[in-house]
Amino acid sequence: MHPTIASARTRTLDDGVAADRTLLESLALLPDEDLPDLLALADAVRAKHCGNGIAVEVLYNAKKGGCSEDCHFCSQSARFASDVEPETLASVDGFVDAARDAHLRGAGEFCIVVAVRGPSSRLLERVCDAVRTIKAELPIKVAVSLGILSEDQVMQLVAAGVDKVNHNLETSRRYFPSVCTTHTFDERMDTLQLVRGAGLEVCCGGIIGMGETVEDRIDFLCTLQQLAPEEVPINFLNPRPGTPFADRSLVEPIEALRFVAMARLALPRALVRFAGGREITLQGLQDLGMRSGASGIVLGNYLTTGGRSDQDDFAMLDRLGFEVMA
Repeated sequence: MHPTIASARTRTLDDGVAADRTLLESLALLPDEDLPDLLALADAVRAKHCGNGIAVEVLYNAKKGGCSEDCHFCSQSARFASDVEPETLASVDGFVDAARDAHLRGAGEFCIVVAVRGPSSRLLERVCDAVRTIKAELPIKVAVSLGILSEDQVMQLVAAGVDKVNHNLETSRRYFPSVCTTHTFDERMDTLQLVRGAGLEVCCGGIIGMGETVEDRIDFLCTLQQLAPEEVPINFLNPRPGTPFADRSLVEPIEALRFVAMARLALPRALVRFAGGREITLQGLQDLGMRSGASGIVLGNYLTTGGRSDQDDFAMLDRLGFEVMA
């Protein structure tokens, strides 16, 4: 066993302590031939802290396209000539029907996503009306992703019964201006602090493969350690036509798996969820991916791109002996 793996095992599995920056830097440089041992360690840490349950989530794109922001990876930005046709905000009935469908498909969590800088009063009122109806009818956790929020807006979400708020940092503080110029890293951090202060669960992750360095990935993980989110969704860039990142290459599968394992060791108790780009990045390594420290997946589509069939994902989870959480 590589000495770095042995050291990581003692710290993260035996002692139950999260990997610090020094250890993460060593893991990032670990030879590829030692990756299986790293994945096995991350899987063991996942089992120790999260058990055998897998959290399954469905995303609902409630207002496709037309976003004012210039996040360079996103085909929903109105600033880019992408293939996404803008749509109007869904009705309350549309939200509720989508939540019912998610529940019937076996998801334990339903996440409402709206492509905006931040919600208008009308948008927030409709989301809150829908959440109240969904929570009254269905035994499902409801999350929202509504961009930058004010304290009053967060409190309205609390009153409506929202369980969790997603707001991704996407990358490191240093690299963020290369990803988005219409708002700042600190604005995202401010929203996350408001969510935490209101007692809601925090969902915060990012995207790997946007041109960031290994140091940026480690900085990103260290920032997440400070935030201590309940959930960390990990996306892999799926370059979208018409966006500034359209010519980026896909993340190599071995690097994707390495990062998920590092995220687990850095955040041993978090829900580490495979999200966008899982299928196109890992391809035939889906099963191995679920043994790299992840404890959740997104089922089906990723807002503007497709995923695997529900049947394939549930068959994979059954094959690996996981239990889908209600």
